[in-house]
Amino acid sequence: MIQASHLSMIYGKDFKAVDDMSFSIGKGEIVGFAGPNGAGKTTVIRMLTGILKPAGGSAVIGGYDIVKQPMEAKASFAYVSDNPDLLLQLTGLEYINFVADIYHVSEEDRKRRVPELAERFGILDSLKTRMREYSHGMRQKLMIIAALVHNPPAWILDEPMTGLDPSAAYELKQMMREHANAGNCVLFSTHVLEVAEKLCDHIIIMNHGHSLYQGTVEDLSAAHPGQDLEEIFLDMINYRSDDDGEEIK
Repeated sequence: MIQASHLSMIYGKDFKAVDDMSFSIGKGEIVGFAGPNGAGKTTVIRMLTGILKPAGGSAVIGGYDIVKQPMEAKASFAYVSDNPDLLLQLTGLEYINFVADIYHVSEEDRKRRVPELAERFGILDSLKTRMREYSHGMRQKLMIIAALVHNPPAWILDEPMTGLDPSAAYELKQMMREHANAGNCVLFSTHVLEVAEKLCDHIIIMNHGHSLYQGTVEDLSAAHPGQDLEEIFLDMINYRSDDDGEEIK
């Protein structure tokens, strides 16, 4: 459902933010995208979603090339960015309807899906409030609801747990599993390795624009006996700390 083939992105004259990144995500899969800040995760996600045009390679979503068939590809996925501070002059409901209009969501589907999603995230009573009055976490919830209102087969979520309270984070994880169990797929980036360990069918670990590992958490753990996932991750990105807690790379 999501296919990245030799994706590359160059910033400036010669800085390779992403270098020859390939992976695929099939039906029924949840894939976690892990890596330190600056690893290139968001750049990959922006190429997948058509925000950035790849310097090399291709991305296919739902069978459609994001560069050659952008409208069809974009109709095939929901995207939640790492910035929920958009169109804050609108009420929550106005923003949801704005996104629903773009995706031609019927009135019948809106009446069913919007209250259902808002209830699960605990903001049903706040939908008529302007988003500039929302907390960061409430804005994040609203962005997720708006992204999911057209119920596409692929979800692409960039740090979706950031700012969510424990109840909302739990609901989102439940929804991700329900979505995958229905034969769809989810790709999400995260810094919370425990979430990736418990939720993901596969994980992708990257650093400095390169893929370091792609596979199951079980296989990764089996290859590093005696270490927990956090220790394995820190070893893979060549992170150490001295006795004073200072980073050594």
